Amino acid sequence: MVFNPDNFDFFSGDTEEGQANQLLKYLQHQSPEVLARVARSVSPEIKQIISQNVQGLVGVLPAETFNVQITTDRENLAGLLASAMMTGYFLRRMEQRMELEASIKGASSLGLDAGESDSLFPDA
Repeated sequence: MVFNPDNFDFFSGDTEEGQANQLLKYLQHQSPEVLARVARSVSPEIKQIISQNVQGLVGVLPAETFNVQITTDRENLAGLLASAMMTGYFLRRMEQRMELEASIKGASSLGLDAGESDSLFPDA
């Protein structure tokens, strides 16, 4: 599933300053291909963590035993969406850091100066 900003009318409401949300405008001007490419770039690990996080926030009961329906208002739903987005952003940055550290460690094992890579990530 790809984010479709046109489906989120509740984001287009007036802000406190009376100005339109610039990020929403930007998203609305992106082609579906760009949005799909960004959505595909998320690793399965990040999708799993976000899914577990959202399920933890709303509660999870076994589907085979319970018919669960969740009701909320716009503000709470927007908060949940914002939380999931921030979690995804944070996890993607940490994933990139992990990949960079692995790359630097791999380069240092090829004979590059290990002291330089250690100074970039002293806690690694």
